[in-house]
Amino acid sequence: MSVAGVIVDDAGRALLIQRRDNGQWEPPGGVVEAGETLPDALQREVLEETGIKIALPATLTGVYKNMTGLIVSLVFRCEAVDGTPSTGPETYALRWATRDEVAELADEAYAIRVLDALDAAAPPAIRAHDGVKLI
Repeated sequence: MSVAGVIVDDAGRALLIQRRDNGQWEPPGGVVEAGETLPDALQREVLEETGIKIALPATLTGVYKNMTGLIVSLVFRCEAVDGTPSTGPETYALRWATRDEVAELADEAYAIRVLDALDAAAPPAIRAHDGVKLI
């Protein structure tokens, strides 16, 4: 299981990271460690990858299953409370992106996570993908 956080600024843009391992643009996040709560994992992953501390609780905006990799990811809309965006060992670059830019930068399977979070629709979205494209 993994978690990801979509931090939204006052202009309605989402913070994307460019991963060092594969160069892909996506929201910050990662695997939930054994014994770790979902909110703690979310806060840890976002801080590690962006340098930003988020407020808890965050709003669940979607559940996404990678049908190929067999990973379920929970995505949350987040509010920054402290820190300055910065890269780290897992992050090559950071970028505040508009809705249109998200669709251009990220693969469909990751762009939809950000777009769902920007829409903040209730109930949360439930989607499946193959790692790149929605199914």
